[in-house]
Amino acid sequence: MNGNYQYPSRDPMFILAQELRLRNLSQKTVDIYVYYNRELLRFAQKSPREINRQDVKDYLDFLISSNKSSATIGLVINALKFYYQNILRRSFFDAKFGIKRPKKEKTLPTVLSKEEILAIISATDNLKHKLIVQILYSSGLRVSELRDLLINHVDFYRKSILVKSGKGKKDRITIIPEVVLDNICKYLLEYQPLKYVFESFEPGQKLNNRTLQKVVVDLASGAGIKKKVSPHTLRHGFATHLLENGVNLRYIQSLLGHARLETT
Repeated sequence: MNGNYQYPSRDPMFILAQELRLRNLSQKTVDIYVYYNRELLRFAQKSPREINRQDVKDYLDFLISSNKSSATIGLVINALKFYYQNILRRSFFDAKFGIKRPKKEKTLPTVLSKEEILAIISATDNLKHKLIVQILYSSGLRVSELRDLLINHVDFYRKSILVKSGKGKKDRITIIPEVVLDNICKYLLEYQPLKYVFESFEPGQKLNNRTLQKVVVDLASGAGIKKKVSPHTLRHGFATHLLENGVNLRYIQSLLGHARLETT
């Protein structure tokens, strides 16, 4: 080996990020896991080796007292468990005596009626903004999947969309109606994106999640919708309306890309 070889940083969070990457987890997961582990160290004012079970409990209690949702708390536990159990071999989260997850709130997601979704689509003459809502609703994409959607992943012949490396880095095929495909054709002719269906002002660069979310929120507000609306609300509508139309739940599961039927 070259005698001048420099070992990478031994920063504990670098080691965590490296292990996550080696396991082929998404960059989003890497960022989230590193963030919450750093926050625990900042909260406790300790090094990772000094952290004890009570420090973890105090940190989780602080987050719960700050009105963080059970979903967020569950994510924090996943992040801390990965580091302390898999890397430092600590037993903070062992099955019998470890820290338990809080009960999940039993709330139903916001679902829009078909009329409300039509009102959102009709709230603008901007073809790009209209199409963002149409694809989210008619194909059930997550906002990150819409952001990453390549032009050549829209199959006009089979009336489908290929979702590459969706959540969990899984590929799947979902549906898209002919009326939306017609609008995509018009949009591609008018805007002429180079690579992604939805690009920023810089050619070949995709829009970010925040921009896509703002389009949906602003259109819902402009349509007079009083419910809390986000891109994920349109995904909920996609699944719910398919189910109401008698579509098999297993098929809906495959379209959404859920690993577990219970999630669907």
